[in-house]
Amino acid sequence: MKFLIELTGWTGALLVLLAYALLTLQRLTSASASYRWLNVAGSVGLVINSVWNGAFPSAFLNVVWLVLTLYSLTKAMGRSAA
Repeated sequence: MKFLIELTGWTGALLVLLAYALLTLQRLTSASASYRWLNVAGSVGLVINSVWNGAFPSAFLNVVWLVLTLYSLTKAMGRSAA
């Protein structure tokens, strides 16, 4: 189980870094669904790993990151439906 939690955390970290790198390299925009979904998946992985390891400040940060990203996705979907 510990290996799966560590793998989840590392995958989450890589996804968040990939999102940021693609944004910095202007391959994605901050408004793109791909950027947002990379951040959702990454932050979920980091939350799981942080909670498992008792790193609650990190878990808190990633929960806030996740909520903000989900909010932006919901807002964007509402705009595209209108």
